[in-house]
Amino acid sequence: MIKFNYLLLLLLISGLATSQTVKVKTQQQRIKGESIDGFAVDVEGNKSDVTSSLTKYLKETGKVKFLTFDPLVITDPIFNGTVYPKKSIYAYTTESGNVVTAWLGIKANEWEQKDVAPINKQLQRMANEFGIRYNREKVQGQIDETQQALDAVDKQTLRFVNQGKDLATKLTNNELEKVKLQKALEANALENAVLKVKIENNKKAQDSVANAAVQIKKVKEVQLEKLRKIN
Repeated sequence: MIKFNYLLLLLLISGLATSQTVKVKTQQQRIKGESIDGFAVDVEGNKSDVTSSLTKYLKETGKVKFLTFDPLVITDPIFNGTVYPKKSIYAYTTESGNVVTAWLGIKANEWEQKDVAPINKQLQRMANEFGIRYNREKVQGQIDETQQALDAVDKQTLRFVNQGKDLATKLTNNELEKVKLQKALEANALENAVLKVKIENNKKAQDSVANAAVQIKKVKEVQLEKLRKIN
């Protein structure tokens, strides 16, 4: 029960977070030695989790290339059903304490001029959408953990309830057995007293028979003596 109380305390503390509003900001990021404009959003977590979530999200837009270092590169992106072959989107994550910044951007010189502004609008939308999705998934994960804890508590509660019923049944049976044993003990005590009386009566009967035997033997001796005197 101590472990459960500790777990519930942790869950309550983690659930005291205020509502999170996603704010997209414009931010420059150095990509391959070049500073380029893009859009960034801050989320709480660790870099590994955010990068993994961002990679999963970006797979919906294009092919993600995993390099040995940042940034992630999304090639042949698709927006509104239109494929942009041989074009790239760059994604980057940085960490400061428990805040991770997810950044999205393009190199304007890699795109046709007419596409730069519309694509940037899409990237701004994506940054906002990713921030919302990440926060929702994080809170949903906390909800799932809380539900698991609740299920565990319910399971333990049911176990203790069933254990209580079993113990109550055993106590009832024990009390019935106690009454039975008390009655048996009383009967035993009565039988003991009766047997003692019978033993005493038996001794008296034995003494009486023994006395009778002595008297009979005396009568027999008298008779034998009488028999000897007859001639």
